[in-house]
This record gives sequence, structure tokens and C-alpha cells, in this order.
Amino acid sequence: MLRPLVCLALLPVLLATPAHARESLGLYGKWGAFRDPLIPRCYAIAMAEPSAKQRDYQPYAAIGTWPRRGARNQVHFRLSRKLAQNATITLRIGDRRILLTGGGGDAWPSSDTDNAAIVAAMRSAGTMTIGSRDARGRSFANIYALPGAASAMDAALIGCARLR
Repeated sequence: MLRPLVCLALLPVLLATPAHARESLGLYGKWGAFRDPLIPRCYAIAMAEPSAKQRDYQPYAAIGTWPRRGARNQVHFRLSRKLAQNATITLRIGDRRILLTGGGGDAWPSSDTDNAAIVAAMRSAGTMTIGSRDARGRSFANIYALPGAASAMDAALIGCARLR
């Protein structure tokens, strides 16, 4: 289950959206699964580990499914800082290193093959780390705990299985 402080941090986000727009599918470790039947979409999401370093944005990782688009397990990262132009974005997960693409404060896999590799690696690794260089030229990293990620991703897939 999510730690109480993490639940409290998520509370304003959940309350800001009308109750009918987003349904909780469960909390798994530091990961949550949600369904938004109005779009329709389902997703697993987690915030990055806390850091005392400066942040431009609240970083999170999300794995989304959009049944009408035929898109499943699409990986997206909101980074903690605005990226430098042409910055290299590297995801370390288990023993793998995968280059991501992105801009502004967002990153995602460069290909469907990389997307599938990330989702598969998330199921067995303990942590993942995304590192890059910010707009001021400083290196930064966002770290995610992965226990519960597989269950949250499965809950999101099942939650959207009948939405079309």
C-alpha cells in the first residue's frame, strides 16, 4: 500500500477531478491504477522518489492503455526538470539501459520495441532511474521504486478490457 504521506500528496490531484471522471482500480506498493471511462483510458502511475534537489515539475511515470486507439501499456515519464535541447535521456532498469526521446519535461520510448522492453523489465526490476541534463546544463535523475508496478499495470489493463 502507499505510504500515508504519498496518499496525502495524491489526494489534491484526485479531488481536483470530478469523481465520475476517474475511478481507482487499486493501490499497489507506490503504484496506483486508475480508469477514466469518459476518454476511455486506464493507467498505472507512480511518483518519483522524493528528492531535496530543485524540481521544475512533479515527476511521475505512467503506463497507459487507450482501448479505442488500440494502444496498450504505453510508457510516459514526466521529468523533474525542463530538458536541455538535444539532451540524451537514459533509462536504467535492471541491467538494461534504454535511450528515451522527449522534450520539455517529458520523455517516452523511441520505439514500440523499447516500450515493450521497458514494460517487461519493470516487472522484474526493483528500481528504475531516468537521467538527463536540464536546461541549465545540470545533470539530474529521477528514481522509481518498482514493487507493485506489475500489479498496477495488470489492473489498468484489466480495467480497460471492456471499455471501447
